[in-house]
Amino acid sequence: MKHDMKSYTVESHTSFNAVGEISGYLVRPGMFETNGATPLPVGVNFTVHTSGGTSCELLLFHRGEEEPYAVLPFPDEYRIGDVYSMIVFGLDIEDLEYAYRVDGPWDPKKGLRFRKENVLLDPYARAVAGQRIWGEKKEGAYHARVVKDVFDWGDMPQSKREMSDLIIYEMHVRGFTKHPSSGVEQKGTFEGLREKIPYLKELGVNAVELMPIFEFDETVNCREVDGKKLLEYWGYNSVSFFAPNTSYTAAEEYNREGTELKTLIRELHENGIEVILDVVFNHTAEGNEKGPTFCFKGFDNKIYYMLTPDGNYYNFSGCGNTLNCNHPMVRQMILECLQYWTINYRIDGFRFDLASILGRNADGSPMNNPPLLESLAFNPVLSNVKLIAEAWDAGGMYQVGKFPANRRWAEWNGRYRDCLRSYLKGDLWEAWTAAWCISGSGDLYGGYTQDGNERYAGYNSCVNFLTCHDGFTLYDLYSYNTKHNEANGWDNTDGASDNRSWNCGAEGETDDPEVKMLRFRMIRNACAVLMCSRGTPMFLAGDEFGNTQFGNNNSYCQDNEVSWLDWSLLEKNRELFEFFKFMIHFRKKHTVIRKKLPDAVCGLGSLNTRNEYGELNIEKEARMLAVSFAGYDSEKGKDDIVYVAVNPYWEDTRIFLPDLQGRETWYLCVNTYGDGAGRYVYPEGEEVRIESEFVMKPRSVAVFTTKSY
Repeated sequence: MKHDMKSYTVESHTSFNAVGEISGYLVRPGMFETNGATPLPVGVNFTVHTSGGTSCELLLFHRGEEEPYAVLPFPDEYRIGDVYSMIVFGLDIEDLEYAYRVDGPWDPKKGLRFRKENVLLDPYARAVAGQRIWGEKKEGAYHARVVKDVFDWGDMPQSKREMSDLIIYEMHVRGFTKHPSSGVEQKGTFEGLREKIPYLKELGVNAVELMPIFEFDETVNCREVDGKKLLEYWGYNSVSFFAPNTSYTAAEEYNREGTELKTLIRELHENGIEVILDVVFNHTAEGNEKGPTFCFKGFDNKIYYMLTPDGNYYNFSGCGNTLNCNHPMVRQMILECLQYWTINYRIDGFRFDLASILGRNADGSPMNNPPLLESLAFNPVLSNVKLIAEAWDAGGMYQVGKFPANRRWAEWNGRYRDCLRSYLKGDLWEAWTAAWCISGSGDLYGGYTQDGNERYAGYNSCVNFLTCHDGFTLYDLYSYNTKHNEANGWDNTDGASDNRSWNCGAEGETDDPEVKMLRFRMIRNACAVLMCSRGTPMFLAGDEFGNTQFGNNNSYCQDNEVSWLDWSLLEKNRELFEFFKFMIHFRKKHTVIRKKLPDAVCGLGSLNTRNEYGELNIEKEARMLAVSFAGYDSEKGKDDIVYVAVNPYWEDTRIFLPDLQGRETWYLCVNTYGDGAGRYVYPEGEEVRIESEFVMKPRSVAVFTTKSY
């Protein structure tokens, strides 16, 4: 196949002139600093690197075919250091898929796993071919496609909202709208989620945290249990870090991959909702020595993965391998990846799965100052992006309150989850810790880290949650004493056993009206406390209308009614939804919950924990505790005061509110027990005046504010 070199010359600031021919294609050395495949007016620039490989070939495929129509070996002069780069002229990207083959030594005990016959996916691929239809196994090797980005973001500014001002709503893209009751046209897709934006806006959340949307293979470990097909539904098995999951799109996007996702993000931003991605840089879908070789193993196995002295894989992820995140080459890839998503997808934040792995050395040992974490913290492109760590891993490292913060990182507060779950169900010995947690976990996030770095503004370091994808839903937390994961096929041995849950008197579904009333009161308690805690609240999609997973606390493989949100419950439990709406609005209204304000005029302390008498001391096993927030709101020109009282005890408790020195008077805004007529909240103008004392009913939460005379 011959080409006229003159026809592939571009006159601009730089001219790309073909200087050679390989396999019938005109070529020239490429742009060595630009990783991946980049479309050009004259063709495509391909850049890839391998440290241990001895040679590299570029494979070109017609769309959907497994045999390459052209193989282009990189000449020595197209290699600088460990980087191969070549511009191939005259390629039609709409009919093009590509991959690589890398030759090199085979010595697994030394970590070398090069085989020339392996077809390898570009580590920097912007789109992966063949993954389009959900649940269908990819036939043959992974190929990449060339993406032409023409999406117009206009002049949309980047969000500058503080962490503490966020209300995070964690969701699974497919599960959010896949159920027949969702009412959207494009169920289980980015477009289906876009159709639900009016709902999110009504609820009042201002950030969505999307479970993994990087390209993953849900058919890995596919199996059948009791006639149901089980898949890797959650998506924590990354195939490609730069490519969005094509099976989440409603339509084909050849060479425009990401357009539907970008449209979703743009519309979320237009409605004041930030987008946080759950990213998985701790392992890949290649697994251990028994797993496939489709990408990283074939390029540089001993660089990309943590290996034992005998060449096997350290498994701090619990998924077969562990990414060697602090190797300079891997660190560069992760940094480029996050910059790419920030610039090209306008992502507002990243939640790092099993983030403690990001602080391990090549031998698995913890590092004092992990270079990756520091690089991300001080990268100029990421300076306004939220960085959130799940500060533990499957290898036993637990760093809640101790994660290397560099004044930038926030953490999932696992202690908040565990302690408040216990205290709210009546484990009174958790009172002291519960008081710390509601107050913003200052004992964890105040002051300095062990390495001497000042923490990120205290309350901006703390993401509070009671539920997330991993565990019970909020409804199930008060409907089951034990997990019920039999449908997963592991004899109920998988999933956490320490759930700190309580079934309120009956295991699972029941017709007992007293049990049902108590369950919904416990959910209201959880919501009220979460929204009135200093730090950033996060809750699981569907909690606001009582969604259930039928006691399954590890639904990672359940692509069915177990994991899909049942939207019929929204109308059935509309009262609960309205309560969530109110509490979200209440939190937004009262800045003093979210951050420290100047001293209140009334003389009340800025942040205090109190007993039933309003005094500043709490017994170790207190039956009741309260947290008061007070400060002067200069924008409103008055004090902002909130008093949160929690009674987890099973009897009435009389409480006494602090003296306001005659400047203000107390009003009841929230009573999760209700007034006997089914009323749990009191909107502005309808609050109930309280002189100095109030009788809290069993297992209830009350929230008070003040008004000037």
